[in-house]
Amino acid sequence: MGELCVRSVLVTGANRGLGLGLVQHFLRMPKPPQWIFAGCRDPKGQRAQELQNLAAKHPNLVIITLEVANPTSIKAAAAKVGEYLGGSGLNLLINNAGMIKSKMLDAETLEDMTETYTTNAAGPLLMGQAFLPLLKKAAQGSPGSGLSCSKAAIVNISSIAGSIECCFGWELIQNASYRISKAALNMLSKCQSLAYKEHGILCVALHPGWVQTELGGAAGHTPPTTVDDSVQGMLKVLSSLSEKETGAFLDWEGKVVPW
Repeated sequence: MGELCVRSVLVTGANRGLGLGLVQHFLRMPKPPQWIFAGCRDPKGQRAQELQNLAAKHPNLVIITLEVANPTSIKAAAAKVGEYLGGSGLNLLINNAGMIKSKMLDAETLEDMTETYTTNAAGPLLMGQAFLPLLKKAAQGSPGSGLSCSKAAIVNISSIAGSIECCFGWELIQNASYRISKAALNMLSKCQSLAYKEHGILCVALHPGWVQTELGGAAGHTPPTTVDDSVQGMLKVLSSLSEKETGAFLDWEGKVVPW
């Protein structure tokens, strides 16, 4: 299994948790990407301090202002990324930004449902649309046939909580709005895989494990998986994907997750 080798990657929600972990691992690769775009809502804010420190040391890391629930912000981010890339495309789009509101089913509200769905499902839809021209350009500029994450890919960070068959952890926390939004994200991933295959773009939904992040600990329990272990596992999985896996729902160890 080869190392994931990309010229350019964009990670959303990159100021903390899995997003920050992904950025750190890309920077530490033997052959790091020429461009690593780290999207976050407030690049100059306190919550992005660690990202700012990394950008000061690594000229290939560019922090991009990006609010995935805002179409105007997404379009502006796509234009900015396009400027940096010049005539080349974007190899890898990782839709990692997400949110959760820990509530019992009976306490869910229209506002919570709408906000969660907009960030977790509609945001990745809009991101795919806005960055499609750059992804297509990367696919066209890559040698060889077939699909791979080194060529052009959309990776949607989903959750086993969105598995209708499994419904993992219901006894611990219900989180209906989060579960519903991730189930929708899984369907989006399938739709993207069908629509974008002809353009040479691989699309996959990835469950990162139950990870020790702010979001992962929202239920009040300590998750079993570290950010480092999750990210290493996910990058190993991404390095091995081909057209056979486009449209799949996999976990950080490469196992198929039931829909």
